[in-house]
Amino acid sequence: MQDMEKRIARSVELFKSGYNCSQSVVAAFASLYGFTEEQALRMAASFGGGIGRMRQTCGAACGLFLLAGLETGATDPTDREGKSRNYAVVQQLAERFRQENGSLICAELLGLSPRQPHTDTQAEARTPAYYAKRPCAQMVESAARLFAEFYIAEHSA
Repeated sequence: MQDMEKRIARSVELFKSGYNCSQSVVAAFASLYGFTEEQALRMAASFGGGIGRMRQTCGAACGLFLLAGLETGATDPTDREGKSRNYAVVQQLAERFRQENGSLICAELLGLSPRQPHTDTQAEARTPAYYAKRPCAQMVESAARLFAEFYIAEHSA
């Protein structure tokens, strides 16, 4: 569990150093699956800001789901049971994230209208004001903790 606590803290540290929410969650756990931090940062880069800053599914949640795929994803295209198990895991993690945070939608988590199109591609400067107005570090910590708990349960069975 101590290793997992370090990974959770690392995810928040990565976010506060400027990485997006999805990158921060995935990179903190990358070594569990043989990925370098750089590979994880690239793999998760497009999911920040609610997927490409469109304010759709929360990037931290997307990182959580990407990790769930690394842990339980089927690799055989005919493995319906494996696919179904992965979908069930993702839905369970999504529900837990929603219960903890109130939504899976980035715009809602940020207090923006989810119906308004969000097409601004300009990444914002990471300033104290940026961090003060966003709950994203909490979303990153929540997603990382949910994954850590899931991982521990999977590997203790």
